[in-house]
Amino acid sequence: MIRTILKANKWELMTYFVLTGLITIGGFYLLYGDVLTGDNRNRAWAYIGVVVVGTVVTGYIAALRLQRKIDLLDLNMLKVSKGNLAVRMPEAEDASFGRVYQEFNVMMESIEKKMRLLQRLGEQEVIEKEQASELAVIEERKRMARDLHDTVSQQLFAMHMSASSLPRLLEINPEHGRNVLDQLIQMSHIAQRQMRGLIAQLRPIELEGRDLAAALDSWFPDYCRQNGLKGVKELELDGGVSDAIEHQLFLIIQEAVANVVKHAEAGLVSLAIRESEHQISMSISDDGQGFLQQTERPGSYGLSTMRERAEKLGGQVQIISKPGAGTTVRVLIPKFDNVSEEETE
Repeated sequence: MIRTILKANKWELMTYFVLTGLITIGGFYLLYGDVLTGDNRNRAWAYIGVVVVGTVVTGYIAALRLQRKIDLLDLNMLKVSKGNLAVRMPEAEDASFGRVYQEFNVMMESIEKKMRLLQRLGEQEVIEKEQASELAVIEERKRMARDLHDTVSQQLFAMHMSASSLPRLLEINPEHGRNVLDQLIQMSHIAQRQMRGLIAQLRPIELEGRDLAAALDSWFPDYCRQNGLKGVKELELDGGVSDAIEHQLFLIIQEAVANVVKHAEAGLVSLAIRESEHQISMSISDDGQGFLQQTERPGSYGLSTMRERAEKLGGQVQIISKPGAGTTVRVLIPKFDNVSEEETE
């Protein structure tokens, strides 16, 4: 829409140049109309043609130069809207545009500084509140994992051992005993496999002592396998992400993949994280049933939670989904250098 308006302005400027040329020719005709019909009419008409062509060419060149400056401003504004706060305008020779570019840079410096402080405050909030609020959940999940392992899992193992001894106890009808034995052994193996998956889900994955890549190497493939998903993972991290951001990213990934399992009916889920100089981008995509984005859907609470986590760090979450075409969750978080003490005062 913006580019359409800018192009319209370019042609409007060219129209002004052409009208100026026509007015000049009209005035020439009114003052020296007899020249156009006299002996030197060919030279006069040639002069008029040169004026028209020169006006069009001059107008086009002037409009093109103006368009390039506006296009550069439009392009950088688009980059800012996509989360790149490191964009700056170059120095312009034109005084009017130079002032606009300078004001744009001053504005971006202010926004970047405030977003940098917002991210640091968000990290502090994550460290202080998330650890306190989730510690109780982590401890409870640990307790549940221990209880399930000490009770249900042990009972299933005992069932398996008893079923293994059935051939000796069923000598009266060996054929029937073997059938029952095979069924019990198969059921016990399935129950144990399901219970191990449940215990693995209940056992929390902590980032303490490990970075995000190491945690995902351990958690992501196991979670996908336990839930019947094919997982594809691509990480491009250089270690420049703070612990607080890694913690939030990990929680967002857990929420997004859990939504895939609960709602998407998908067979494939792909995770990609890329770290650039000024931004961290992440996407989680599935090949599931998708949904209409204009309507509320089950799991929308999870989507709002992901948005809140990203916004705490100055980032944003984009949800792209269509019925039958899967869903993609994109997360963009700005990345800054270490905040100096002067900026925090």
